Amino acid sequence: MAAVGEQAGQQQVKKVVLAYSGGLDTSVILKWLQETYGCEVVTFTADLGQGEELEPARKKAELLGIKPQNIFIRDVREEFVRDFVFPMFRANALYEGVYLLGTSIARPLISKHLVEIAAEVGADAVAHGATGKGNDQVRFELSAYALNPHIKVIAPWRLWDLTSRTRLLAYAEERQIPIAKDKYGEAPYSTDANLLHISYEGKALEDPWVEPDEAMYTRSVSPAEAPDAPTYVEIEFERGDAVGIDGVRLSPAEVLTRLNELGGQNGVGRLDLVENRFVGMKSRGIYETPGGTVLLAAHRAIESITLDRGAAHLKDEVMPRYAELIYNGFWYSPEREAIQALVDKTQERVNGTVRLKLWKGNVITAGRKSPNSLYRLDYVTFEEDSVYDQRDAQGFIKLNALRLRLGAMARGK
Repeated sequence: MAAVGEQAGQQQVKKVVLAYSGGLDTSVILKWLQETYGCEVVTFTADLGQGEELEPARKKAELLGIKPQNIFIRDVREEFVRDFVFPMFRANALYEGVYLLGTSIARPLISKHLVEIAAEVGADAVAHGATGKGNDQVRFELSAYALNPHIKVIAPWRLWDLTSRTRLLAYAEERQIPIAKDKYGEAPYSTDANLLHISYEGKALEDPWVEPDEAMYTRSVSPAEAPDAPTYVEIEFERGDAVGIDGVRLSPAEVLTRLNELGGQNGVGRLDLVENRFVGMKSRGIYETPGGTVLLAAHRAIESITLDRGAAHLKDEVMPRYAELIYNGFWYSPEREAIQALVDKTQERVNGTVRLKLWKGNVITAGRKSPNSLYRLDYVTFEEDSVYDQRDAQGFIKLNALRLRLGAMARGK
């Protein structure tokens, strides 16, 4: 590892801000940065609603020699949902048609704070614990460079020779880095969690033929074990964002927290996906996104009565591109921002309330209403009406059929 250290040291890093969880990997990275670069390390731990106590991360950083003023722990739950999750849900973004982008959408927010803290403390570099095989390295670094084109980014997994869990544990033991007891065994999978979702990857899940163990899930009951009686929920929207549940106004993070509870109780939001990583390989992941699954269904339901057909179909056309940009790490790109402007324009009159029925893993639309509804009973009724002349359809059909008839005649029919 000396050669790597010498090469890294040539970057002359004086102070680095590390995205720090307090786990084995980032704790080893913290010590490795100190030894390799001889630099001052600042830690940043984000409360994204992952459901874990974050104070242990502070204590562990202090134990590893980080000064209290260089330990940053920030509650970013409201910012996460308001400025990242909600804009994404206005677009109904799904990667490869199914994935709600729970991990992807958190990375630009973490990078934003890394760069901001670097500016606050005078650091010349940021560091992350993403591996050289995954998408997160791309997301962290594209975001960092977009926000500060001069920042240095250190990715230890692409530099060091600690290429196995055995080597990580040995390194930690040699330097007296505290290790959780369960880290000595081979964990069946790795996880990433925030207020939007939790993911499970690796180990037992690497064979796409193997069914996940039911005991793995933490945010939802099995649909088979969900209550027999359905749960009804009403979600209120303003300009495309959910602002209340069952008549109670809530903040963005409160909305998602409540929908997670309701969805999880009813077995909603599980996904088993083999996806295409940006770096080129396929990977298998299991995701639990109960609140997001409910929110997506509700948003599409309110759009169904408030969006013009052309606007709705245009949104559906650009959505795969928008979702791919987020998945690949281009949140701060001009093209994502341009699509966002289009999406947000369509949401100006997406107001109203949706009633959903949650039942044994299903999200069923039970009703929707809006003061801006484009649904007109006097036009669509099968009863007699005075506003629509059905004879008009004859000319409409003939004009639309003209090119088809000409084509058929040209083929000799």
